[in-house]
Amino acid sequence: MLELSYWGQDGNGSQQRLSYYCEDDTIDVIPMAFLYIFRGTGGDPVIDFANICSQWDDPVFSGTALANCQSAMEADIKTCQSKGKLITLSLGGATGQVGFSSDSQAQTFATQIWNLFLGGSSSTRPFGNAILDGIDLDIESGTPAHYAAFVSQIRSLAAPTGKSYYITAAPQCPYPDAYIGTALNDADFDAVYVQFYNNYCGLDQPSVSSPGSYRTVDNWAKTTSFNKNVKVYIGAPGSAEAAGTGYVSASTLAQYVEEAQSQYSSFGGVMMWDADTAYSTFRHIPYWPLAHGCS
Repeated sequence: MLELSYWGQDGNGSQQRLSYYCEDDTIDVIPMAFLYIFRGTGGDPVIDFANICSQWDDPVFSGTALANCQSAMEADIKTCQSKGKLITLSLGGATGQVGFSSDSQAQTFATQIWNLFLGGSSSTRPFGNAILDGIDLDIESGTPAHYAAFVSQIRSLAAPTGKSYYITAAPQCPYPDAYIGTALNDADFDAVYVQFYNNYCGLDQPSVSSPGSYRTVDNWAKTTSFNKNVKVYIGAPGSAEAAGTGYVSASTLAQYVEEAQSQYSSFGGVMMWDADTAYSTFRHIPYWPLAHGCS
């Protein structure tokens, strides 16, 4: 079972550097949140990692609002990768300014992301020569149109390198997801981090079992998804304050994990929103290894 935690939004007001969380052996994947504007000043995207690096407090590349986070994050990313962690970049978020008008625009943006953050090259790489391990799509506005073209372009650019890039999405639990659902059927995703919170199918609902609508997502994974081996993660808030609804205790979350792990072959692990909040809530209790992981 893989476990992951989103990092970058300082959910509890005490966020540490990325490398701090990579000391935790229970964490396998860390999506950095967020690249929240696709087309900002000068046509470049905009990233924001709260107290660690942002356009407001750090240098930006000339003519853009793209923060230069090399001094704050390059070494940390490499440190995490040296410990076997996958470090990915999450696109979107609740305040994201996202979306595409055509497949061509999506493909052009994918090439830009490839050059800025993945295996390509650019004079404006926010993390220096650190190469991220993949991309996560946490799309919470707009329409799902053209995201499949984006994913396919990333896969196409990666193919000649021989390196496997980890591509994921974070749909909400109502099925199908309004903002990324179509792409999940049409493009090759490695995993989905289902947000079982802020919805009627959240983990805290009394009629919910195993957990939420996991049975529906498992059926999608095996019958409808482009990748029939896609893994499904249980997404949970790190505290009652981390989401409007959906928070459950560590013992309840552990029970849901055990049930999903035993009943559904698509089960991949746990994700939680977010690292800062999860550490404050779960870090010092016995259920931590089962309860760690996204927004």
